[in-house]
Amino acid sequence: NPMSAAGPLMLDLQGPEMSASEAELLRRGPVGGVILFARNYVEPMQLRDLTASIREVRPQLLIAVDQEGGRVQRCREGFTRLPAMGRLGALYRTDPDRGLLLARECGWLMAAELIAQGIDISFAPVLDLDRQISQVIGDRGFDADPAAVIHLAGALMEGMHQAGMATTGKHFPGHAAVVADSHLEVPVDERTFEQIEAEDLRPFARFIDNGQLDALMPAHVIYQQCDPSPAGFSRFWLQQILRQRLGFKGLIFSDDLSMEGAGVAGSYPQRAEAALAAGCDMVLVCNRPDAAVEVLEWMESRQLPAVDAVARMKAGAKRYEGEPITSADKLQQTSRWQAAVELLTALN
Repeated sequence: NPMSAAGPLMLDLQGPEMSASEAELLRRGPVGGVILFARNYVEPMQLRDLTASIREVRPQLLIAVDQEGGRVQRCREGFTRLPAMGRLGALYRTDPDRGLLLARECGWLMAAELIAQGIDISFAPVLDLDRQISQVIGDRGFDADPAAVIHLAGALMEGMHQAGMATTGKHFPGHAAVVADSHLEVPVDERTFEQIEAEDLRPFARFIDNGQLDALMPAHVIYQQCDPSPAGFSRFWLQQILRQRLGFKGLIFSDDLSMEGAGVAGSYPQRAEAALAAGCDMVLVCNRPDAAVEVLEWMESRQLPAVDAVARMKAGAKRYEGEPITSADKLQQTSRWQAAVELLTALN
């Protein structure tokens, strides 16, 4: 029964409601997840209906969104505005305790508000160092200092886990030393492995070690001295370093295969094949419905093994405390939600 197990493809939807043809696509075996964007969001009730309609079609699908805070927050109206992580880094430098408290409550609040509307995960946190070089990362990173990133992101992930959400660190092994935007071109990082390991890899290594990282998304960046392929298509990065050397057991999501940084791998099916062969568990195809169908058909022809992404991510999230979050109304009556909103409002 193809309905039972979900596959390795995460795709997106065109608008705030799911069309009949999209519902048909979601029923097909290789689809394992749906990523939502701002165009899929109007207000909380509509989102609740949309996620419920996705679950009705297929309960095993993983529903994801980028809700990092700052300029990357897809759900805004009716959600608490979250600060950019760089704001938390700045606060941490002047008042470490308050910075960590805010990071934890920010992680909890972000996760809790999404779970209340039926979303499983936000692709967060960004573990890239904010070196003031990469425009596309910029204040999405906590800090330039790996030690500060480890403290702050650790607190944020603790909050996410307390809400019942699995964590996804990005963009492995570190996107922030290149100027180019991988949405538009293929950035090349000229540093040696030793340089990357001494700085950018440290947060990833720490969180793999202490079990806080449930999933991970590699960068569409070529680390010229290490491997000729972008990290998301590289067995060196995903197998040798991530799986073997760092011992990562979680899920690996490809970054969006329709980004220019992925173009080096060829056609869409070739990109998907390269990502899966390198070690990605689930591949994302966004903003190109035609390409998503092409990848889907290629996957059907290949009979790829099922990926139990939902079960694996849910296992990562099993650490929550207290009652599961079932509705936004209930959430907003909790003292933790009220206190967290007050903290974040004071920051802005």
